[in-house]
Amino acid sequence: MKKHNIWIKAVGILCSVTGCLLSTSCSEEYLIYDTDYSGIYFADDTLRYSFGVTPTNIREKEYMIPVRLVGTPSADDRAFTYRIDKEKTTAEEGVQFSIGQSVIPADSVRGYIPVRIHRDALAGDYQNGFIRYRLELRLTENNTFVPTLNEKDQVCVLFFDNAVEQPDWLDYKGDKVWHLNEFGVWHPLKLIKMVEYFHALKDILPESYAKMVATYGENLEHVEYGSFYQFQTIMNRYIKYPVYEYFADPANREEILRLYPDFPFDFPNPYA
Repeated sequence: MKKHNIWIKAVGILCSVTGCLLSTSCSEEYLIYDTDYSGIYFADDTLRYSFGVTPTNIREKEYMIPVRLVGTPSADDRAFTYRIDKEKTTAEEGVQFSIGQSVIPADSVRGYIPVRIHRDALAGDYQNGFIRYRLELRLTENNTFVPTLNEKDQVCVLFFDNAVEQPDWLDYKGDKVWHLNEFGVWHPLKLIKMVEYFHALKDILPESYAKMVATYGENLEHVEYGSFYQFQTIMNRYIKYPVYEYFADPANREEILRLYPDFPFDFPNPYA
């Protein structure tokens, strides 16, 4: 890799209380930014994405890995380059992921590497464990950009999976709890649908939704004792009963079994 100086030195600055005066006789040095230099680096060295409780109809995700510019923005879009470290990457390009064009847009110091993650190709399940995939990218030099800063800033690792773990709803002893009489046997799809209907409350009952997010978390991750007693009426009407109807509807059965052949159709009717 070629060596580039990010900074150039200028001499001849005298500073006083009233300001700075130029003098060719001063030996003091200071740093000026080299506007001809164009370096790039990763904004983060480690990133993670999980489809988690994302609705099941969403089968792909375009994840944008951020890259930053050291230098002067250009009036034109400028492409930068990278390589996949195949020895450290466990996902297969074209199967679990694909990558689009990487560009620093015009008049910007920010760019992205767009990684499209294919949900249907992610292996594992809640019974045997989900597979966490690793994609390691390294910035490379081209005619426009040079990887800069530290070595670690030139490398980014993206971990991704399709994991949906049983939430940490804890009882008074601190043990995980999932009430069979309220939700039936634990299954990831039940939580996915509950969160989907929960998010729909944002448009139906925005004030209540904001209070429930503050109490339970954005994805129902913090439910004290596994009970929604603070908002039980809303939960029953807008979330639990619609979830019950969804699983009870014969029109949904084939698609549910295609995605989850072991799904237990036992979500209770909250009004029964």
